Amino acid sequence: MVTWILVIVGGLNWLLVGLFSWDIGQIFGGMNSMISRIIYILVGVAAIYELVYHKKTCKVCETMSSPSQPRPSAM
Repeated sequence: MVTWILVIVGGLNWLLVGLFSWDIGQIFGGMNSMISRIIYILVGVAAIYELVYHKKTCKVCETMSSPSQPRPSAM
């Protein structure tokens, strides 16, 4: 759940950058601030974690990957 929230924060940050050229990190002092760098690192690690473990934890992906009906055999 924490990684999902961090990925959402990262996505919203990119939305703000794209629409208004405003970065959430500016609240914490910009890129020179240690807290901003830690937040950026946590968001990046969360994104990597979601990429790697998403299919194992997502109930929708789990049902899509398990066939509900047997496939016809090729002739």
